[in-house]
Amino acid sequence: MSIVRWQPFTEIMSLRQAMDKLLEDSFISPSRLSAVHGIGLGIPINMYHTDRAVVVKAAIPGVNPDEIDITIIGDTLTIKGETKSDEEVKRENYLYEEHRYGAFRRSVVLPDGLKADKAEAVFDQGVLTLTIPKSEEIKPKSVKVTPKKAAAKASKEK
Repeated sequence: MSIVRWQPFTEIMSLRQAMDKLLEDSFISPSRLSAVHGIGLGIPINMYHTDRAVVVKAAIPGVNPDEIDITIIGDTLTIKGETKSDEEVKRENYLYEEHRYGAFRRSVVLPDGLKADKAEAVFDQGVLTLTIPKSEEIKPKSVKVTPKKAAAKASKEK
């Protein structure tokens, strides 16, 4: 059996961290609050990169592609638009009302080294796919590895 020294400060810190988490989880953040009330709706996105480009996919169902505004200023991509209800139903007649209508706006920071002026956007079945090519200096380059003996032989032949 070994003796373990009691260190009260580590336990106090973990208690403090638990209280901080409890308080953070208890209050609704402004962005979640606005989404609940249908103001400034956010849109879900996926962003990934390939060897040649950065690809951003945003789910925007029920929106006319002509009404989507995409801007890239500096390193910030902004997608905005508005979803509109096409039905005239009185509020008291709803049993469920889960579709959100109104203006949406989503801004994300893009990585460096992209050609924003060459970006292409495609809208298909409610999914916006934005492809932004990478500039030549940040594209991956392959370097061939040669054995030391072959490199020495090649330099003697020159």
